[in-house]
Amino acid sequence: MLKEALAASNVVAAQCADSARVEQLAERLADAPRHVALTIARGSSDHAASYFASLVMSRIGLPVASLPMSIATLQAAPLRVAGEPAIAFSQSGRSPDLVGTMKVLREAGALTISAVNAPGSPLADTCEWQLPLLAGPERSVAATKSYIAMLSISAQLVAYWQRDPMLLDALQALPDTLRDAAALDWSPAVDALRDVERMIVIGRGLGLAIAQEAALKFKETSGIQAEAFSSAEVRHGPMELIDRDYPLLVFAPRGPEQAGLIRLAADMRARGARVLLAAPSDIADAQLPLATSRHVSLDPIAAIQTFYVMAAELAAARGRDPDAPRHLNKITETH
Repeated sequence: MLKEALAASNVVAAQCADSARVEQLAERLADAPRHVALTIARGSSDHAASYFASLVMSRIGLPVASLPMSIATLQAAPLRVAGEPAIAFSQSGRSPDLVGTMKVLREAGALTISAVNAPGSPLADTCEWQLPLLAGPERSVAATKSYIAMLSISAQLVAYWQRDPMLLDALQALPDTLRDAAALDWSPAVDALRDVERMIVIGRGLGLAIAQEAALKFKETSGIQAEAFSSAEVRHGPMELIDRDYPLLVFAPRGPEQAGLIRLAADMRARGARVLLAAPSDIADAQLPLATSRHVSLDPIAAIQTFYVMAAELAAARGRDPDAPRHLNKITETH
């Protein structure tokens, strides 16, 4: 897991050097009005889809919906999606319900796209457009470099779709940002979470996808019952769980959501919760540093890079093998 996580910077560099296919797809997306986009994914890939959705909605203005696969496969719903983009995210491209859903959507006239780490997979072959992640073989059960590859390919697609030179320039510098992010010291998180059994991970906006992914990694590599919430949602029902010494990890990268996340962290700390605030160095109360990229939209990618290194160290500190989680397989074939 750790070795593959540290390889993410090279994966992003390879994507930046081979962007022709992404540019062509962006031109296709821009050549006609689009009314909605669909994402189809599970697990870590669905968290990447969450980042893609937030990026597209905030920068392109196109509504994005996550499609439950059973709607297309088990229920055979008559989906009216002709001309609308549908993008599937997957590491293996082999899950039957994912392949079946994209087949149904393509037959219904959707513009089907796969962001998959296996170019010759059934999923890639089913879709009209393929966006190879270029992550190479990923052997650890816990996805790391393929998740980061999905985030970066999403940002690259949106940058070309929007024709945004600033975001494209920042993507070129992202490999160096990831290397810096991987070297940051998150040992306080290992010390604080070594013995916990449950916790909440909080984010908002583009950072919610990172909180979701972090919560999943806590579960599968450290056996911690971690749940992810938006900082807006946690003030509803989940607030009841948070009392003295309850552990919280709050991701507060730059962006319009940052101020509210910092306020929430302060409120929970005043309540007596054990708060780990992850934020850039200009935030005085942050216990965990976050790297900043050349574009605020890419900061969450750097944040998850730092987290992955810590997650591998935490699993080892808890006496677990992050490369061999119990009861899990690398490829999950759902129907």
